[in-house]
Amino acid sequence: MMPNQLSVLVCGGGIAGNTVALQLRRAGVTVTVVERASAPRPGGQAVDLRGPSREVAARMGLLSRIADRRLHEHGMVFVDERGRQVACIPAEASGGSGPVAEIEITRGDLNEVLLNALAELSAPVGELHYRYGDWVSELDQDDGGVAVTFASGVSARFDILIGADGVNSTLRERVFGSDERFVGYLGGYICFFTIPTPSGFGVDPGWIAVHLMPGGSVLAIRPDADPATAKAIVTMRTAATSGLHRDVAAQQRLVRGRLSSRTWQVPVVLDAMAEAGDFYFDELSRVRMPTWSAGRIVLLGDAGYCGSPMTGMGTATALVGAYVLAGEIAATPTDPGRFRRYEHFMRPVVTEAQQTVGIRRRNPNTRLGIRSQLTTTRMKGAWPLRAVLSTQPARSE
Repeated sequence: MMPNQLSVLVCGGGIAGNTVALQLRRAGVTVTVVERASAPRPGGQAVDLRGPSREVAARMGLLSRIADRRLHEHGMVFVDERGRQVACIPAEASGGSGPVAEIEITRGDLNEVLLNALAELSAPVGELHYRYGDWVSELDQDDGGVAVTFASGVSARFDILIGADGVNSTLRERVFGSDERFVGYLGGYICFFTIPTPSGFGVDPGWIAVHLMPGGSVLAIRPDADPATAKAIVTMRTAATSGLHRDVAAQQRLVRGRLSSRTWQVPVVLDAMAEAGDFYFDELSRVRMPTWSAGRIVLLGDAGYCGSPMTGMGTATALVGAYVLAGEIAATPTDPGRFRRYEHFMRPVVTEAQQTVGIRRRNPNTRLGIRSQLTTTRMKGAWPLRAVLSTQPARSE
């Protein structure tokens, strides 16, 4: 079978799904992307492009488009309950290996870059189909392919099914088994959404403002390219709470309960949260699996190897994984070893990306813990200790 005779279903229209779709379409493969959301999601967390992910973006011819939309961030400034600066980490403090990379872009902007590149394709063979507001409700695979029925009632058959539907992947659970076997809770939740830039913000443009609060919650405000808006990012250290999945009201109740100090910009952020059209919420989880494929079904990105949204590296890892997986499928469309080679290449990349500092260090519970972290932060931003502290190994939880 030639690549242009293949038909591939991609579950998930995020970065991983659209990257693999783009590369497969460039090889002439017929691709269908099914996405539960009714439209592409805008905004979102900033993601880093460095090392392998930057190289992949360059090979795909996307680096200049990404650079046009990159966030110009100078570093992080930590503020107290009155908004006074108490510590900072300039972007250059860790030689490019710290929390702010040379190229950062919002997840929504990166997704738009990929969708624009897909729309511009004029390959003579194969087709591209998008099914927004739909998902796979039934599937059955055999030696010849995968038969699926969508929630809309439409049935179809594909040669390969790629699961790129995120950390809460329904495909993973259906094909590989219970999430309890693969998904580990890391002790907290994260949410982010767009807010109007607070008046009297008091932080220079290009700096991310961070406020640590007793109880293990952290509020950060990251300026957007548009000076009228910013992104609020909230991380909360807490025990797992049931009933939050896809329940926005319950998610926002948790956020309001955790941000009870009402200090700094907390009231402004909470007022804006209810009106935010791009509110995103997820638990901090790590996905570890012994294998990412079963027959003609293979997992990609967070569905197979989420490290934690706090790393900022999940999207970059998904970008690399999608590039490698598409290359293996296009080069050897009938070889069962294609998925093994994809996994062999990606395992070291994933292992490194999953070595993240745990939430207990990032979100101290007590005032003493906050003071200790701020002291360390001031040391990281000071020469000559920058080089020493930036090379210290991260600890996983």
